[in-house]
Amino acid sequence: MTLDLNTLLAILVMAAATIFTRISGLVLIRYVEIDENRKTAIEAIPPAVLMAVIAPTAFATGWAETLACVVTAIAATRLPMLASVVVGVATVALLRAAGL
Repeated sequence: MTLDLNTLLAILVMAAATIFTRISGLVLIRYVEIDENRKTAIEAIPPAVLMAVIAPTAFATGWAETLACVVTAIAATRLPMLASVVVGVATVALLRAAGL
């Protein structure tokens, strides 16, 4: 296996960008007052990210995956992120086992 210098450089730059954004968020949040509107907006981020990740699956695969995405979206409005993912995975597994 060979290592391409451009690939290595891309990985290192992406890692640095990820670390920088995480650290800067922790530093900058100290200067922001969290009112009810901001708290609501911040709490909406995890389900939105989850939907952005699973939406392509809903449109590019079979019925089992599409229905599981719908179930996951509904679960994400009421459950924590990890529980929503578990519900989605269990749903797609059951639907695939049922032959859908």
